[in-house]
Amino acid sequence: MHAVLVASNRGPCSFTLSEDGVLTMRRGGGGLVSGLVEVAKETSMLWVCAALSDGDRSAARGAPGGRLDLAGHDTGPVRMLDIPPATFHRAYNDVANSTLWFVHHLLYDTPNSPHFGTRFRREWESYQDYNAMFAVALAEDAAHGARVLIQDYHLALAPAMLRVERPDLRIAHFSHTPWAPPEYFSLLPDDVACEVLSGILGADHAGFLTARWATAFMDCCEAVLGAQVDHAARTVVHEGRTTRIGVHALGVDGEALVARSREPDVAARVDAIRELVGDRRLIVRIDRTELSKNIVRGLHAYREFLADHPEWHGRVVHLAFAYPSRHDLPEYREYTAAVQRCAKEIEDEYATEDWDPLILSVHDDYPRSLAAYRLADVLLVNPIRDGMNLVAKEGPILSPRCALVLSREAGAVAELGEDAFVVNPYDVSGTAAALHEALTLAEDERLKRGRRLRAAATALPPKQWFADQLAALPDGPVSGG
Repeated sequence: MHAVLVASNRGPCSFTLSEDGVLTMRRGGGGLVSGLVEVAKETSMLWVCAALSDGDRSAARGAPGGRLDLAGHDTGPVRMLDIPPATFHRAYNDVANSTLWFVHHLLYDTPNSPHFGTRFRREWESYQDYNAMFAVALAEDAAHGARVLIQDYHLALAPAMLRVERPDLRIAHFSHTPWAPPEYFSLLPDDVACEVLSGILGADHAGFLTARWATAFMDCCEAVLGAQVDHAARTVVHEGRTTRIGVHALGVDGEALVARSREPDVAARVDAIRELVGDRRLIVRIDRTELSKNIVRGLHAYREFLADHPEWHGRVVHLAFAYPSRHDLPEYREYTAAVQRCAKEIEDEYATEDWDPLILSVHDDYPRSLAAYRLADVLLVNPIRDGMNLVAKEGPILSPRCALVLSREAGAVAELGEDAFVVNPYDVSGTAAALHEALTLAEDERLKRGRRLRAAATALPPKQWFADQLAALPDGPVSGG
């Protein structure tokens, strides 16, 4: 039994299964996973996650009760849930990523979608089942009065389900996405909207990355549920229970990122990029080809910048690293193709024998991304909408003279906006103008802004972010209600 538990869709490791049946484990990537891994070592917390692949399922089935550590894997305490593939697919792809993600990022083409019919109801049942499996697993492994931190939109229903199973637990939920305003959140069927909100309100503490997203959640609770909301105190009272709303702005572990960026594989890629671009100035973007990241408009802005400023021809290169995301969804495959088409148009229009204005890569290469950060003169981060956006924080940590062009719709703007060139992500001409401003920024101002950006980006690293949420939970076991 464990006193601290974390639940998330993706866990700290993944497995591949070779043709001859050999399992190979790989550590999970990303700042959040890295930070939680460190916390896990210090707190003996149990991490409950889902098996995402055939390799994961094989590992989970071969471990007693799904406990990877008890099967000899060097993971620390991890329980991986072997959720039936069809249930997982419907919950993860059809509801979490094609419905809740679209709602919170305002991505729907509303004349044509969403369409909530009989098929969606089957998908929603799978999402309920998926959440219930997590709730049962957490209930089984939690000590009396344990603290449980449930992560993100995949598990919006789990807090209320767990509350029913174990009213003694202290439960937190954290949303890593934005939260939709009530008028957009209400695109969901009424009962589904109520269930999502009530699910999160099963927690004692509901956390968000910015005050803006926390306010939107409270507005939804008021408008959809008729809950009693105190915006000043950040509390929501619903069906006799009080949930406290917290704001925890996730930052970057600067020391760890700098240390990683000094490894030989990164240095080799720094040399390779320099050889490729020479002494030209660099505009860098690093994203998944996720619809919300707004890569196509970013490329159009660069194209307009080149059209407006011929004096920069031959003197600047745009490094655009756009790594494929969610390619099992047709919208994402088409979006990646649109990015590639736009890049080709820029190259066809402006490239010369000795100057390639744009280098696009759709192959994930983390050391190369770190190398690009180190060399960046300008970092372009222009999402339509983003819960936080850690790219905006990582770049200034690794490049002291990096100027940041940042969308006003990224959560990071709350902390970085004063020292960034803030843009409307839909305004291509405005973004083009910001790129020029950022490129021509005086060196002393560039360095001053960079120092302030680095301080803001490292203010709340993952370990502190996690500790603050644990501290926000009630001191003793809570009573059910």
